[in-house]
Amino acid sequence: MAKTSPTEFLRQVRTEASKVVWPTREETIRTAIFVGILMLILSLFFLGVDSLFSAVVRGLLSLA
Repeated sequence: MAKTSPTEFLRQVRTEASKVVWPTREETIRTAIFVGILMLILSLFFLGVDSLFSAVVRGLLSLA
C-alpha cells in the first residue's frame, strides 16, 4: 500500500468531512425526548424485575 503525503491526507479528510450531515434541531430534540422516555420505561422495568428477584431471594433465604 502506497503512503499518502500529509497534504493529500488533509485534502482527503476535508473531502470526507464535507460529506457529514448533521441532524437538524428538531431531529435532535425528538431523539433526546425518545431516549428520555425509553430510559424511563426501561428503568421502571428493571426496577420491577429487581424487586421481584429480591423478594424471591428473601423468601428463599427465610426458608433456610
